[in-house]
Parts: sequence; C-alpha cells; structure tokens
Amino acid sequence: MSNTYWLFPLKGTRPFLSKPILTRLLLSTLLYTLPFIFLLSFSPYVFIGRAFLICWLSQLFILTPISWLAFQQKKDKILALMGAQNELVKSKATLHFLRSQINPHFLFNVLNTLYGTALQENADRTASGIQQLGDMMRFMLHENNLDFINMSREIDYLENYITLQKLRTQSSPEIIIENNITGQNCNHKIAPMLLIPLVENAFKHGISLKEKSWIKISLTCNEKEILFEVRNSMHTRQDNDPEKENSGIGFKNVLERLELIYPGKHQISVNGDGHEFFVQLTIQP
Repeated sequence: MSNTYWLFPLKGTRPFLSKPILTRLLLSTLLYTLPFIFLLSFSPYVFIGRAFLICWLSQLFILTPISWLAFQQKKDKILALMGAQNELVKSKATLHFLRSQINPHFLFNVLNTLYGTALQENADRTASGIQQLGDMMRFMLHENNLDFINMSREIDYLENYITLQKLRTQSSPEIIIENNITGQNCNHKIAPMLLIPLVENAFKHGISLKEKSWIKISLTCNEKEILFEVRNSMHTRQDNDPEKENSGIGFKNVLERLELIYPGKHQISVNGDGHEFFVQLTIQP
C-alpha cells in the first residue's frame, strides 16, 4: 500500500537508485520488517539476525517488484485519484481566501469615484493613495485568477500595499517600516497573492500605536530562487482585542498553496521570541 500510494507516485521519472527514492524505499522496508522480527523473537528456533535479513531482502527484491507491476496496471487511476484529492484541497484553500475578500468589482468602482473627488479637492496625497489601492483591486480582478504571473506584477502589488500602510502609520515616529524589495534578477513567474498574506500579517500583528514598532521586508531573486523575508515587532494583545483568537487563515492558506504548487521546491522558516516575529521563505520556481 505504501509503495503503491506513496513511494511510486512520488518517483515520477526519477530512477529507483536516485537518493530520495532509494532512501524512502530502504527506510520503509526496514520499518515494516520490525513487527515480523518482534513476533519471531519469541521463538527459540529462529536466528533473529538471519530472519531480519531474509525478511528485509524479501521486501526489497520480491515484494517491491510485485507491487511495482501492480502499480503500473493501476497507475492512471491512482494518479487521477491523487490529482483529484490535490484539486479538492486547492479548491478549499481558494475558497478560504475568497471568503476573506470583499467584492473587488464594487470596491474598484467606488475607488474611481473617490479618486476623481480627491483630485477636484486638490487632495493629492489622498488621490495617490486611492490610485494605489485601485491598482491593487485591478490586480485582484484581472490577474489573481491566473495560475502564475510575472514577479514584477507581484512586486507592484506588494509595494502598493506597503505604501498604503505607510500613509496610515507615517504620523507616528515610533513606527519604523523598512522596505528592501528589488526587482533585479526577478525574471521568474510566481503564483499570485502568495507573498502578500505574510506582509498583511506583519502589519496586522506588528504595529502598535502605543509602543515602538517595526516591520522589515526584504525580497531578492537570483537565477534559481526567490528569497523573501519579513520581520515584525510583537506586542501583547488586550483581552478584549477581537483579533486575539484569530487563527490566521491567510498564513494557513500560504502553507497549503506552497505544498500544492511548489512541493519539494520551497523552504519556509517561522520563528518568534516574543520580541520579534520572523518569516523566511525560499522558492525555487
């Protein structure tokens, strides 16, 4: 069962002697040998070492080829079933994300009206903020439904969001926001809206109008990887804070999408010491 539904689908086009496949095969057959050896250990007529070796080699050279032949006969059905399960998980993750969004068509139309009003009243800073928010809504309308987009578009969305947040916090000298996002060498494609939830969480949980706060965002690329880091200060929430018990759907959504879209091609590290929260994400697109 584990060979058919776990090891062989993972194999893909890789040979059996490749390190990931061979390691999993040796460890799984070793693990399944142990219960038999435990039962045989009660018999005084069995040499444990020899029985262990025979049982392990039997799984490697008899059971594994037989299960491989069985997998080949049912391969299409098994892979189709696993694909359907992945699509179901992806659909649930997308549904969670969509439920957290306000209808972008309505907001976009309202923003156009507010933008025109701000220009008539010579409120340039307000007009600029509305325009940036409008660009974000346009992104959600036209590109958020694509499987992959250019990194330049994801960067534009991030920068618009950070600029809007700076408008909200610029009156407080105790709030420091450092933005080190560079598009140099960022010629990759990425799943849309994959990075923004990490930044949203930083502003949601890292900003206090009563205490010193900071948010530090870094995005760089090289030929093989996208490197993204977010640091934010941590603050104790009041008991009556409605967000205190929030489960963080956005962050869970990111983890689910990473597993679905970049299996084996991403690393994410999350750390917090009570003083600062740190997320580091690496993607090999």
